[in-house]
Amino acid sequence: MPSYSIRTLAVRATTLILRAASLIVRAVLAIGRSPPTVAPTGPPSESIGALMAGYKSAVTKRINLLRRTLGYPVWQRNYYEHIIRNDKELNQIRQYIILNPVNWEKDTEFIPL
Repeated sequence: MPSYSIRTLAVRATTLILRAASLIVRAVLAIGRSPPTVAPTGPPSESIGALMAGYKSAVTKRINLLRRTLGYPVWQRNYYEHIIRNDKELNQIRQYIILNPVNWEKDTEFIPL
């Protein structure tokens, strides 16, 4: 199995999440209604929220296994949600994700390997 840096894994995971979010937004716009809200106790079974929670759990376990930090949080709490309304916004978010790792070492919560 190839060896990837944590940054590469994080960028790939985030890219997959953005792709999924883009598909969801397009589907919601096609249907013409708002997506359901997620209950504070957790997402309903078989929902997009449950899918994302399962995905994030699997990615967290794999990253922590690779860096030998079992149980350590990987995802940012209280993330910022935004509905991507067009290709321009999607491309701006993609560019942010690509360039963001450059600033990680300035982050006070950054943990180098």
